[in-house]
Amino acid sequence: MASLAQDKTTGGFRILFFDLQGERKTIRIPKCAKRSAAAVKLRVEFLIAAKRTNTAPDGETLAWVAGLDDDLHGKLAAHGLVAPREKQPAVPLGPWLENYIANRADLKPSTKLSRRQVIADLSAFLGANRDVQTVTPGDADDFKQWLIGRKLATSTIHKRLQVARSFFIALRRRKLVADNPFEGVSSPATGIQDRQRFVTRQEIEKVLAACPDGNWRTIVALSRYGGLRCPSEVLSLRWQDIDWDAERIVVRAPKMEHHADKASRVIPLFAELRPYLADAFDAAPEGAEYVVDERFRKGALGPNGWVNMNLRTTFEKIIARAGLDPWPRLFHNLRASRETELVETFPVQAVTSWLGNSPTIAMRHYLMTTESHFEQAVKGPAEEPPIEPPTTPNKAAQNPAQSVSAGARTERTTAHFPDTNPREKRGYAMACDIVHKCSVAREGLEPPTKGL
Repeated sequence: MASLAQDKTTGGFRILFFDLQGERKTIRIPKCAKRSAAAVKLRVEFLIAAKRTNTAPDGETLAWVAGLDDDLHGKLAAHGLVAPREKQPAVPLGPWLENYIANRADLKPSTKLSRRQVIADLSAFLGANRDVQTVTPGDADDFKQWLIGRKLATSTIHKRLQVARSFFIALRRRKLVADNPFEGVSSPATGIQDRQRFVTRQEIEKVLAACPDGNWRTIVALSRYGGLRCPSEVLSLRWQDIDWDAERIVVRAPKMEHHADKASRVIPLFAELRPYLADAFDAAPEGAEYVVDERFRKGALGPNGWVNMNLRTTFEKIIARAGLDPWPRLFHNLRASRETELVETFPVQAVTSWLGNSPTIAMRHYLMTTESHFEQAVKGPAEEPPIEPPTTPNKAAQNPAQSVSAGARTERTTAHFPDTNPREKRGYAMACDIVHKCSVAREGLEPPTKGL
């Protein structure tokens, strides 16, 4: 029905066949392996046969047609072997992404705000009205280099590429694009260790002493000794969440409330934290609901979620007043320092349950190697008292020891094994004494016999 010939001009192949009107037709395919060209010829024959018999092609052929690129599909359609593809209307990148984010009911306002920053970057680089179907993997690579050229932090670049990739996953699921151009385009989130800083207890005590009032002392203590996220968890703590008698604190976690079973957690009322909470309780006005003055909460909780409310600026001044240099990630490193301390005393599953993260996240973003770890490693493990070697008794002492009664042997045994039934053991010892006192009849090596 069809024949395959080499196209000497292009190096590809020509598929020659006669249509339903008996006219000779040619379909040219680009340079490829002859086996691949033969497979295309076979599918063309199936399509011709379906046309002649006025039947639908088989399922495999229909799937093959659906996966063709627009060029070959257009050549088949030009000869009436398949129906022309309907051209999809252009989908402008910026407006579609903005509408997509606005309709995401599962995202918090603060998350939508950060996602819109990625939309702004994509619109600035690719064009807000760029048809999403025309975005190529090369464009995605260039977008990554554009972010790097702006001297953004590596973690920021990593996150923005991750969000861009998720946008095109949504587009592909809606069949608005055939492939995800950001597939495989990523940047490692390196440099986290460079921004980690263990804040010692000596340093935090100086900071606490430099705080201007009880509210700030409570904020710092909850962050460093309670391991709470600041500002969301610190400013959400209420007096009714503290059980003084049971020594437990219920921590509300606004950041995690969209995850199942993570909206709140219970932590101990740590000994280091208790005096600061007690002072705050004594200083709280009558009817106060929140542990930290509610004016802080009102200033930090905006329409788009939690903001810093200049906590960082004020905290840097407090640290400077304490005679210290501000460390990177001011509040995060307080929380990380607490988690690093706790894992040295408690099991990791308990610590991560208290701080509301996972062992994997703790190892990647929180736990640190401190100077005290090096000092302890240099010192080595604590020395144990030497074990005195047993003394060897002389021959004069051995003879009396060999004649010790069975009662003494029973006493030595019960020193290692509890005497659960002393009455039975004492009876057994008495029986042993009787056996030792019995005389034994004289016998030879052969067993005794009777009747011989």
